[in-house]
Amino acid sequence: MNTKTALITGASTGIGKELATIHASKGGNLIIIARSEIKLNELKKELEQKYQVNVVVIAKDLSDLNAPQQIYNEVKQRGIEIDYLMNNAGFGALGKFYELDLARQISMINLNVTSLTALTHLFLPEFVKRNRGKILNTSSTASFMPGPLQAVYFATKAYVTFFSNALSEELSGTNITVTNLMPGATKSEFGAISGMDKTEMFKEAATAHSVALDGYNGMLKGKIDVISGLKTMQKLMMAAIPFMPKKMVLKQIRQMQEVK
Repeated sequence: MNTKTALITGASTGIGKELATIHASKGGNLIIIARSEIKLNELKKELEQKYQVNVVVIAKDLSDLNAPQQIYNEVKQRGIEIDYLMNNAGFGALGKFYELDLARQISMINLNVTSLTALTHLFLPEFVKRNRGKILNTSSTASFMPGPLQAVYFATKAYVTFFSNALSEELSGTNITVTNLMPGATKSEFGAISGMDKTEMFKEAATAHSVALDGYNGMLKGKIDVISGLKTMQKLMMAAIPFMPKKMVLKQIRQMQEVK
């Protein structure tokens, strides 16, 4: 049984909810974070009844820059020690950058980049002090390339990948690992919210459970990168990207993201 305590952001739906369920199924306690207190409390009730674990709910909007410190303070006040930090919350928006709402783009950067960075900076010193702990950051296969029609989203995920990989090396020689989870198209609320569910890219999307399981197991093994949910043809395309002319890559990615 896994008696470790995991803090998971974006835990009310999709990959985050599946990560919470997988961790609880192994006997682990949880702090689950998302905006919807109703959904979090439903998940808390379900996991506590089914797996006899302790689940703490913290309803916060992580696009609010004060949220990470507030979360950290609440965890400290409760006297809970975090073993696994899973920065999973994120969202995207489909369309031409100059036509999309600026406030929404800034919120995306705050959620996908700034809050993830802040939570890591708040909890990592304790991991270092204890010389144990695991971090799982949900990035995306979008981090491999620029993303016309999702310019900001792809850029935020590139940040997550490079940030996670750099931390992994900084922590080499310790018992702390940082794993970067890079899902392909995944069936979840993310697709509907971003508008991506209507594109070619999401035609054969992976399940949130399969992606979460790959990420969770990769984290336990201390892997640096975990790529999940890609078909064979998509894997070949990813491998070819560095060798293709950038203009061709950009056109191809744009076509994949256009709503048919």
